[in-house]
Amino acid sequence: MPEPWWRAGPQEVHRLEDRVSSLYVERCHIDRDDNAVVLVNKARIVHVPAAWLAVLLIGPGSRITHAAVTLLADSGTSLCWVGEHGVRLYASGHGIARGSQLQLRQAWLVTRPKERVKVARRMYDMRFPREDTAGLTVQQLRGREGTRIRRLYAQHSERTGVPWTKRDYKPGDAFAAGDDVNRLLSAANSALYGICHAVITGIGASPALGFVHTGSALSFVLDIADLYKAEFTIPLAFDLAAKALNSERDARTAFRDAVVQGKLLPRVVADVKNLLLPEDATLLEEDLGGLWDDKDGVVSGGRNWGSDPFGPDSHLDVVPDPGESTSP
Repeated sequence: MPEPWWRAGPQEVHRLEDRVSSLYVERCHIDRDDNAVVLVNKARIVHVPAAWLAVLLIGPGSRITHAAVTLLADSGTSLCWVGEHGVRLYASGHGIARGSQLQLRQAWLVTRPKERVKVARRMYDMRFPREDTAGLTVQQLRGREGTRIRRLYAQHSERTGVPWTKRDYKPGDAFAAGDDVNRLLSAANSALYGICHAVITGIGASPALGFVHTGSALSFVLDIADLYKAEFTIPLAFDLAAKALNSERDARTAFRDAVVQGKLLPRVVADVKNLLLPEDATLLEEDLGGLWDDKDGVVSGGRNWGSDPFGPDSHLDVVPDPGESTSP
């Protein structure tokens, strides 16, 4: 009898740590045994304590039971359905962080122009590690970034012998436009967006609240992905074009391997937290279950804040039964 499709190949596990740990699985059956997640494939069975997991990245050829999803949700674990080795995010559920502190911090930064500029400047500084950008405006930084990227295209064109004229892509169908190197760039960038999206969603940040990009549900994903294009996708596209490896799959699989070798996942986690959190800050990940108060900030939830039903403010909290008369 042939093996079930979900036992079709070897299990690949990648672990990243930045206060929390993530696990990538593919071609396996995911079930539950008491308080452990059970990973079953053709070669072996692995038990993983659910409370240990922060993000479970579910790769191709996998299936998961309802019992396993329930356990992971109860443990505050994020589930992300991704492509090979985390490339591309297809769906996600339940953030790892039970609390909303990271999103609240991100929203606070985005909605205050001075703080937003500081974060945007730090993003540009990460791209210009040996340059002094302290006196430059955001507009000047944007222009310098454009110049840097054009220079990179020219350098890699000269290095590989692949002709280059300009960046050309078609929104909505990125692999349909431009010459071979342009299409490879679009495919590799799409894979990069997916991996950044998975990490941002997994650690409890918002993919929509961008600092440089704005107006898109993926604005912050685009912000973070731009930090790595010069190192990963641009040289990769020119290298593949030089070898006449011009399909979308060529770009995706080559980028997947580069992600593993370059340990990109933990870098993205660290960079996102460094950008959003103050230095030496501790991110609270538990569910605080508070109530917002315009004077005290946050007050405790899970209690009745109503007045004495027989006191002067009783009309605020006591709702009369529809059958009762409310007349004196």
